[in-house]
Amino acid sequence: MAENTQNQAAGGAPAKPKPAAPGAAKSAAPVAAKPQAPKTEAAPSGVYKPPVERAEANPYKDAKVGVVGSWLQERFYVVMPILDYLKKKEVPRHRLSFWYYFGGLGLFFFMIQVITGLMLLQYYKPTEAAAFSSFVFIQKEVPFGWLIRQVHAWSANLMIMMLFIHMFSTFFMKSYRKPRELMWISGFVLLLLSLGFGFTGYLLPWNELAFFATQVGTEVPKVAPGGAFMVEILRGGPEVSGETLTRMFSLHVVLLPGLVLLVLAAHLTLVQILGTSAPIGYKEAGLIKGYDKFFPTFLAKDGIGWMIGFALLVYLAVVFPWEIGVKADSLASAPVGIKPEWYFWAQFQLLKDFKFEGGELMAIVLFTIGGVVWLLVPFFDRQASREQKSPVFTVFGLLVLAFLLVNTYRVYAEYSALAPH
Repeated sequence: MAENTQNQAAGGAPAKPKPAAPGAAKSAAPVAAKPQAPKTEAAPSGVYKPPVERAEANPYKDAKVGVVGSWLQERFYVVMPILDYLKKKEVPRHRLSFWYYFGGLGLFFFMIQVITGLMLLQYYKPTEAAAFSSFVFIQKEVPFGWLIRQVHAWSANLMIMMLFIHMFSTFFMKSYRKPRELMWISGFVLLLLSLGFGFTGYLLPWNELAFFATQVGTEVPKVAPGGAFMVEILRGGPEVSGETLTRMFSLHVVLLPGLVLLVLAAHLTLVQILGTSAPIGYKEAGLIKGYDKFFPTFLAKDGIGWMIGFALLVYLAVVFPWEIGVKADSLASAPVGIKPEWYFWAQFQLLKDFKFEGGELMAIVLFTIGGVVWLLVPFFDRQASREQKSPVFTVFGLLVLAFLLVNTYRVYAEYSALAPH
């Protein structure tokens, strides 16, 4: 019993822990877990690239338009900013606003030239043996071929006339002034290329009148230094021949159209960027009556002018047709009254007036100097660039216009008297 009493007393005291067995794991105190950083996937190249927010591919997809407009916008949405710009572009209205439409008429007649020229190409043969016969075949055998040929011939003349009117109206309104110098230069280059169209296309019918007029026209540069080489290039030999016809044809349907399209694109782009100018002092004097939206108001008015021009073109083609003539014969003598087309009459008359020794060379030098001065007039007319009137250049323009009109009439009066009645 004493033993039991001792055991109970011993049991009241805390028991001593038993030594751990060899190799047993020691109980570890609880430790707080360390936070782990989120794992990020590395780019394949090993360089981190942040996400890019891209703009909506078609910002006009929610525009409220019709079915057709929606279909077009989805495919041609990149041109919508251009149309939006045209809608905001304005053209001033004043008492001289009608002069603005002659540039558009020149463009219209050029498009007629392209369309009718492509039609004529289906039947025309640019060889010495077949040119005239294919020309007659178009006139007499091809359905409405006569009309296409007459429209092509008259549209060429009307195009050049519109460009001359557009050039002088631009000059007298001083629309070439800063910052539109390049518009003036590109427009003048377009006029020169259009004159080249007329010169190269004149020979294509290969009739007697065209043959000898080309012979006279290509003879002129011979008096200038290096002119004989230029004549050889144009003619393809010392005289006008079938080789000349081939070269004129290639210039007329390949080289000149390509150059015109390039310069025309630049000219129209400048017109859209720089806009249409008003005459000097009109805005300050309150002579601007308002502004028309370029699209569609001004273009609609331009379209009315085009319809009037087309009606005039068809009228001239039907009532005043160009003659077929007779086939060219290089061995025949030149007929009386050979002269170039009307847009070369002023220069032609000056060459006739300068028939003294060295006169033709002097006339060519005067043509060249006058053309360069006319081309660079925006840089010479500093007053217009400062929005000030420049009467000296107005007088200069009037003298140039008078020279062209007077000499053109002199040729008309002289050769009308020689024409058979």
